[in-house]
Amino acid sequence: MSSLRSSSLALVLWLVLALSWSPTTQAGDVPSIPILAPLGKDPATTLYTISIKHGGLPLVVDLSGPLYWSRCPPVHRTIPCHSNACQTFNQGLPRETCSLTAAHTKCTNPNDPCPTYPGNPITGQCAITDATTFTLSAYGTNGRNPLFPVTFMALGACSNEYLFMGSQLPADSWGVAGMSRLPQSLPTQVASHPRPFQLMAASPEPDDGLRQNQVPFLNYSNNGGYYLRVNGINVNSEPVALPAGALDLNAGSGEGGVILSTTQQYAGRAASYTTLRSDIYRPLLKAFDAATSGIPRAPAVEPFELCYQASALGSTRLGYAVANIELLLDNGRTWLIPGGSSLVQVNGNTVCFAFLEMTTISRVPGSPAVQFGGYQLEDYLLFFDLDKETFSFSGPLAGIRTSCSNFNFTMTPVS
Repeated sequence: MSSLRSSSLALVLWLVLALSWSPTTQAGDVPSIPILAPLGKDPATTLYTISIKHGGLPLVVDLSGPLYWSRCPPVHRTIPCHSNACQTFNQGLPRETCSLTAAHTKCTNPNDPCPTYPGNPITGQCAITDATTFTLSAYGTNGRNPLFPVTFMALGACSNEYLFMGSQLPADSWGVAGMSRLPQSLPTQVASHPRPFQLMAASPEPDDGLRQNQVPFLNYSNNGGYYLRVNGINVNSEPVALPAGALDLNAGSGEGGVILSTTQQYAGRAASYTTLRSDIYRPLLKAFDAATSGIPRAPAVEPFELCYQASALGSTRLGYAVANIELLLDNGRTWLIPGGSSLVQVNGNTVCFAFLEMTTISRVPGSPAVQFGGYQLEDYLLFFDLDKETFSFSGPLAGIRTSCSNFNFTMTPVS
């Protein structure tokens, strides 16, 4: 099975992020154009990075992250504490992980630097630093090739070394690119109206099918993450027996629900695989185990529990020939998870069920019921509409014989 995606992930995986950017001239606004930047996957941490900081330094992609933060030079521009920019920037910004005093939340001097609150999404460490502006860069695109470099500004937070201590972030990362729905996130700041963005796309412009088949995000006022209503899970077209309300989100407390995540944790470390609360994971594992009972097993390989002999698995265009998993969403949509996304090859002889059970370390008050991880998001076209608060997605790109890595990053001159 060496040709399957599971074995190719040892290499850097190129993905695409598309935003809208509106250049302005003295004559006024001109139509917005898509911009893109490549994403990679760090093999040591399995975290995804985006090279959008001026100078090409990688930043960790955090779909639930409230803001952009990065290392700053010792001397950098600051924003006055009493300025409108400071008040707007901190509006609604989560501070629950920081130890705050009155001095941290109020300005004693109007010219003091604007305080802000970056956090490490893996360790939960939080710092109180100052807000500043960053120069970012990407490429304008016609949907087929990059056309020209684009430079733009965004507000963000300076980091300090505390955020990198035992950080478990990629060794060469320079910070975190928060991609949530909050006002301080990178898509919200950079995108013009309308505000769409895409992840892992083969083209920056979604087709009509994606625009017409959208599902709404669930709102949780204290979190800018992307929650989906999942009404049930099927394995091999048969419903998985879940407790009533197991997948529901409590909009008041933020407990439960299904969230899209690129920075979930397992046993205190980053993990790209979907993690599920025990009352969901156990029934899903049992159903998948039964649906694949005819495939010879292999000894379990941590952190996975259910593993198979790689030589006994057949293959299809969508990956390993095993029972499909389906998430039943709003508007009659079904998210198909075929063998290429439900299994992962861990060595030359063994393939494992690529889902994890939440541990007591990773579960804290307000935890989701399911963190739908980056591994299961790979090689799908994902379209986020921040104005309509909706989300849409393609089927597996392997089904149309393409992948995110097929995007051509060769620069095409503008004639």
